[in-house]
Amino acid sequence: MSFDIRDVPGAGAVSKDRAASHRNRRLVALWLFGVAGMVLVMIVLGGVTRLSGSGLSIMEWAPFRGTLPPTSDAEWQRLFHLYQQIPQYALVNEGFGIAGFKQIFWLEWIHRLWGRLIGLVFLGPLIWFWATGRIEGRMRSWLVLLFLLGALQGLVGWIMVASGFVPDSTAVSPYRLVIHLVLALVLYAALVWTGMTVLQQTPARITDAGRLRALAMTCAAMVALTIATGGLVAGTHAGLDYNSFPLMDGRLVPEGYARLQPLLRNLTENVAAVQFDHRLLATLTATTAAATVAVGLAVPLPRAARLAVLALGITIALQYLLGVATLLLVVPVWLASAHQANAALVLTASLALLHVLRPTPAARSGLSAA
Repeated sequence: MSFDIRDVPGAGAVSKDRAASHRNRRLVALWLFGVAGMVLVMIVLGGVTRLSGSGLSIMEWAPFRGTLPPTSDAEWQRLFHLYQQIPQYALVNEGFGIAGFKQIFWLEWIHRLWGRLIGLVFLGPLIWFWATGRIEGRMRSWLVLLFLLGALQGLVGWIMVASGFVPDSTAVSPYRLVIHLVLALVLYAALVWTGMTVLQQTPARITDAGRLRALAMTCAAMVALTIATGGLVAGTHAGLDYNSFPLMDGRLVPEGYARLQPLLRNLTENVAAVQFDHRLLATLTATTAAATVAVGLAVPLPRAARLAVLALGITIALQYLLGVATLLLVVPVWLASAHQANAALVLTASLALLHVLRPTPAARSGLSAA
């Protein structure tokens, strides 16, 4: 006589509930990954907008009215007249006419429109998932917080843009640019992590993962710090100087590294120091990643963890090569954009590795008891 779990009263309903729960989690995770992908595109668009000098072309922050582009010659002329009032026009683009203005306008308009679309793609399904009970109660407040974080990013973006309207300025404040970039990456990382958690709620049991987990955490922290310093490189246009590698004008540490007073100003305002610090952090991050990959390949790991280790190694190596090439070729827009996009992929790989290595509840309880 054989035994079938389906013969147990109520077992069929439990099985169906589990299947429905699995489908719901998969659907929610795909939605979160989709929004994260849109945020990644937004980060790349922001980089192209900055590199092309288009970011200051729209002088108004109109979250609703600005959704539609100009539809008449009078509106084009009005917006062009506003742009003619800012220093960037007088110091960089004077005399380039309405045709030139339209070229830089469209890129910034697409950048802003994409941000609005992200908000809609997040909010619409969130409401539907909530109303149909596909989102667990404990996740709801967290997802609302992510939506508010995205809305805050729009406000921070405008505050950043407005910093480029002050007298004698032709670009935005490097400090505000870094804040805008870091906030975008925080939102991206939170979406990716939440999506992975929805898919895999229970961590896998991995033995002897303590050292690898410590290396992965260190690597992820260094990746984040290196990306932040990359924002400073972009904000100060430091990549346009010292276009040699590995030396900077024939020196390991560039002359004038500490020329500003007080000393801390050099970390954010001195082109020589900003570029050197980014180079140094990138090298240390690559070294840490190499150690993480070496340890990860030497211990038994489940397939997902091994793939994450390999992804980290590949993206880090590619990122280093892209950074050197961008520097040597004096920051071509397409290459700098690829460098920025791959930075987000490096962050993704480090998050994936951390997620699969996170300790099980039993292991965390053991650590707490100890």
